[in-house]
Formats: sequence, C-alpha cells, structure tokens
Amino acid sequence: MQIGDVTLHSRFFLGTALYPSPAVLQQAIEASGTQVVTVGLKRQLSPCLGPNQGHAGGPANSPLIPGEFYQLIQRHGVRLLPNTAGCRTAREAVALAHMARELFGTHWIKLEVVGDEHTLQPDPWELLQAAGELVQAGFEVFPYCTDDLVSCQRLLDAGCRILMPWGAPIGSGQGLINPWALRTLRERLPGVPLVVDAGIGSPAHAVQAMELGFDAVLLNSAVAQAHDPVSMARAFGLAIQAGRLGWQAGVMAPQSMARASTPVTGRPFLL
Repeated sequence: MQIGDVTLHSRFFLGTALYPSPAVLQQAIEASGTQVVTVGLKRQLSPCLGPNQGHAGGPANSPLIPGEFYQLIQRHGVRLLPNTAGCRTAREAVALAHMARELFGTHWIKLEVVGDEHTLQPDPWELLQAAGELVQAGFEVFPYCTDDLVSCQRLLDAGCRILMPWGAPIGSGQGLINPWALRTLRERLPGVPLVVDAGIGSPAHAVQAMELGFDAVLLNSAVAQAHDPVSMARAFGLAIQAGRLGWQAGVMAPQSMARASTPVTGRPFLL
C-alpha cells in the first residue's frame, strides 16, 4: 500500500486507546502486524490506558506522557498517525494538527471534526475547511469522513490523497451498515487509497471491507475491549490479509439459483 512516498506492507491501522495496560497494547501491536498506530491527543493524554491504570513505575491513574508514549511506539518500528479526535471546529482541528506535528515530528494527521454528539458523525463543512488548510500547510491528511461520494470528491479536490470513510458510527461495532455506498466509493474512486474507519466489530467485518476492494482497515475498540486483545489483534490481522487475497483472487459473485459444480457430460465414463 503506497501513501505518498511511504510503502506499507500491512493494511491494518490500529488504535491505541482503552487498552488495559501498556504491556497489553505492546503485545497487541506485535500480534496485529500493524505498521501504523493512531493516537488522539485531545481525548486523553494517556491514549493507551484504560480506567484506573497506571504505567510501569508510576502510581495508579498516572498517565503516559506523550514522550513516553512515543518511545513505546518507537520500540515497535511503527508509524504514528496522530488524530484530532474530539475537535468540533476546523480551527480547533488545525491547531491540534500543528501541535501534533511539532510534538511527534510527523506530517501525517488523521483529521476528525465531529458534527453530532450522538453519532459522532463528521461535520462535512468543517472537515473540508480544515483539510484544505492542512494540505496547504504540508500535511498528509487522512480525513475521517462519511461514505457520501460527493463529500469524498470535495476532499480530494482540496488535496487529500487518502480517504477514511466510516463503516458505522465510532465504537458501535455494527460493521458495514451501507455496503452499497462503500462499493460505490470504491468503483468511482479507483485510484484513491480508501481505509474503512470506525464501526468495525469483528474480523468478519474486516474481511467484508477488504473484499469490497478497500485498501486497509482502521479500528480500535474491537481489539482494545476484547476479552483477549492480543488474540483479537492477531485475528484481525489474519482477516485483513484473507480479505485482501480474496479480493485479488476474485470473489465469486452470488447466484440466484443453484449451479452444479460438477458438469454433466451426457455420457458415463469409467475410472
């Protein structure tokens, strides 16, 4: 998978929030095979910790400061994708993106500008404004957007080179609630890297996204909040590989009627 001048061999983008401990996060990263992890700077200063968890060597509830988190990520040789989760305006998101670039030394930014508190649906107008400003400032913008084709086209017009349409509302685990819209995006934007982001709840959902021809999957809650996050990370990694291979090989089209797999020639033959 090519993003700008960066080649990725894994199509699994993994979030770092809500894990029971930094140790479990590290094991999940290793098990997943991911090369890109996300971190939300606004939502929480300790993005890899769940409630009442302290980091090694610190008391309970003591957060991992950004420098410590960055060191944890660097140990695994993965790329960091900071995100603007929690932002409600373009101005707020742009300011946070510049802070992330200064803090982590990366021009990659996952751009989130939420417009609705209940669904956490992106605000298409504020998102577009922020995307245009950040592209002009030299960022590689990964916009979290809906599956609306026209909105996605406008983001491309603003200079985005990759899109991250949702599968379902963040953290809902509903999977792909509108496969038709996602299929339309893939067909109408054939040369654009597309990453299904949000709503993925099981490895089967990841397979479905990849079999539609999407380039990657980003998820967090389905791994971090699993009974066994490490095993679930491994399961998703394998599912994403399987789905991609299935798409490349050519998934069988569904038929309305039965079709015999063994043809009848009309004459018997002997072995």
